[in-house]
Amino acid sequence: MPDSSPAPAAWLTGWMRAEKIALWGAADLRGFATPPDETGAGFPRALAFAIPMDPHIMAGIRNGPTLKYADEYARVNGRINEVSLALAAEIKARGFRARPLAASSRTDPVAIMGDFPHKTAATRAGLGWIGRHCQLITRPFGSWVRLGTVFTDLEPATGPPVERGFCGECTRCVEACPARALKGPAWYPGIPREELLDVHACDRWKKEHYFQFHKGHNCGICSAVCPYGLRQLKKR
Repeated sequence: MPDSSPAPAAWLTGWMRAEKIALWGAADLRGFATPPDETGAGFPRALAFAIPMDPHIMAGIRNGPTLKYADEYARVNGRINEVSLALAAEIKARGFRARPLAASSRTDPVAIMGDFPHKTAATRAGLGWIGRHCQLITRPFGSWVRLGTVFTDLEPATGPPVERGFCGECTRCVEACPARALKGPAWYPGIPREELLDVHACDRWKKEHYFQFHKGHNCGICSAVCPYGLRQLKKR
C-alpha cells in the first residue's frame, strides 16, 4: 500500500541529499501526455533533477566539442540513468507508480526527439527556463547541466513552474551557433520548438563535423558561450 502519512514524500530530501543531487523538484504534468506505465496509464507528476557538467570542460568547447567533453557527456548521462533507476525503484517500494526517462535517448530519429522532453519536466518543476539555445538554464549552473526525469503518481509539492525566460537581450548562443540553427526568439511555455531551433540543421552540422563524438550527438558550443554558465568560472 502507498505511504498514507501526511507528508508521503518527506523522505525525498534526504534521498536526494544522499545521492548528492543539489538541484531537483517536482512537476505537475496533468494535461501533458507522458510515457505510460506497464498498464498503459500515464503519470500526473514527475521528479526532475539536474546534474552539473565540469565547468572547465564546458568552457573549453567554445570552438567545438572535445574528447574530454564527449567523455563528460557520457559520464553524466550514465550517472543520471543510475539515479533515475534507483529513484524509480525507491518510489515503487513505497507503493507508488514510477517510470524513469532515459538520459539523451532519441526514440524518434525523424523528428529528432525522445519520449518526453526533460526540459518540460524541469521548467514545470521550477528548475530553470529555456534559453535561446533551446536548453534549460539554471541559476546555480547555467545551462552546463544534464537532466533526469522520473514520472510518478507520488504527491510531493510541485513547482512553481517557470513561465518566462531571463536571457534579456543576450544572443551570444545564437551568434555562436556554427550551423545557424538557432532562430533567436525568447522562450515562453508552449512555444513550438521550430520557432527556437532548426533541429535538422543542428543535427546535420553535428553529424558532418563532429561525428567522432558519439556519432554526431555532441556539439555544445551554444551552451559553452552562455553567460550563466561562464559565471561558474568566476565563482571558482
